[in-house]
Formats: sequence, C-alpha cells, structure tokens
Amino acid sequence: MRGGSEGPVILPKFLFDQLRDALLSEAKPFISSRGNEYFCVIDEDYLTDRFNLTGLNADVQYYQYALDLVTDVFDLDCDDDMREQIEKSARHLYGLVHARYITTTRGLAKMLDKYKKGDFGKCPRVLCNAHPLLPTGMSDLAGCASVKLYCSKCEDLYNPKSSRHANIDGAYFGTSFTNILFQVYPALVPEKTKERYSPKVFGFKVHASAALERWQDERRVEMCRRLRALGVGAVFPGDGEDLAGEEEMDEDEDVAEGVLE
Repeated sequence: MRGGSEGPVILPKFLFDQLRDALLSEAKPFISSRGNEYFCVIDEDYLTDRFNLTGLNADVQYYQYALDLVTDVFDLDCDDDMREQIEKSARHLYGLVHARYITTTRGLAKMLDKYKKGDFGKCPRVLCNAHPLLPTGMSDLAGCASVKLYCSKCEDLYNPKSSRHANIDGAYFGTSFTNILFQVYPALVPEKTKERYSPKVFGFKVHASAALERWQDERRVEMCRRLRALGVGAVFPGDGEDLAGEEEMDEDEDVAEGVLE
C-alpha cells in the first residue's frame, strides 16, 4: 500500500484493534491504533528484501501466507479458523522483523523521533524528573518475556502501565536496541545523578537508611578507584572530589592509629 507522496510504506493492519475491518476497508493509520504506540512503521522495501527475513521462516507458522498478509498481497480463499491462524502468524512475523528493523539507520531514526516525543512513556521514578523511556526485551527469543521500559537516567527497567503494552512480546524489540541507539546517538546519554531519596523522622535520617547510604557510597568510591586505576574518568559528577576526600579521611585514620600505637 502506498502512503501519499512519501513513497511506499507498509501498514501493518493486522496490529489494529479490528483486524478484519482494517483488511477490508483500508483502515486507519498504524500509529494511531491503540496499543501499537511502541511500534514504528517498517519500510516496504525492507520487508520485501528476503535477506532481511533470513531464518524467520523456521520461527513463523504459515510463513509465506503471513508474509503475503503483511505485504498486502494475501488472496488465499480459506475458512475463518485458517485465516485467524495466518493473522496470528502475521502479527508474530511483523514483530520479529520489527526487532531487526529498529537496529538499522532508518529504524533508529524513527524510534528516536518517538523517544523524543515521549511515546514510550516517562520514568515513574520521581528523582528522574519524567525522563523518557525506551522499550526493550529481556530476551531475543519470542515467548520468554513481555516488553519492558528502560530509563537511561536511573538505568532500571519498568513494566508498562497499560495492559495493552504489557502483553507485547519483548522479542519484538530485542535486547540490543537501546544500547545501539545510545551508541549511535551518544549525545542522548543523560548525566548520571547521585541524588536519591532519604527517609527522615522529624528531620532526622532513619538510622538503617543512613547506614545503607554510607555503604553504597563506600562501594561507589571503591568502584571509582578501580576505574581510575584502569584509566577511566569520573562516572558521576563530583566523583573526583569525593574520592579525594575519602583518601584524606583514610590518611587521617592511619595517622590516628599510629599515634595510639
């Protein structure tokens, strides 16, 4: 199917909420369909290049019929049960191809645009200040885990809020997409922060949390020392000052121990 003057694009109608109506009436655009906000539209020339589909015939039932449905050339006269199976395979095929497409130059550019618009949602962590999220998979194998949302600021994973998104297979985005995106666009990597919530009672820090925070700080300083020994620069803002202060404290403790001896 052709989309105006911008050249041929493939519209994955099988991902629409009402698949049959879409196939019969050239229905609404893919991006506007509820539940499909995480996907980008795959170029038709990518889908019709058999090299890009290498190996997928072994993972998709009714592969050729599913591909015909995706590329809008499906004309098989079959019963409803058979058609339902082919439509299910077509959804699966499009998802697997999508995982490959979003690691290409054009795919990355499309996903970057959606990332900047916040189409994948914002980080629920308060101290991340609504940093945009990216979809990612826990496995490259289909059926292992649903899609998760990655925050590059706190470097943690979150479940999608909507059940429509929570049911999407994580393999449709793969485990490499987010890492490749930040490799290609390093300017998007946010500055890390040491800021974290500290529970207090009447203005005083809770003792257990204070001890945990100190333990975390000690581990961070230790890691910074190891990175500096390997010639790696500061990872967090102010790491140099913290490490210098820690070294001074260690020297003071050594002097004190010498005096006591």
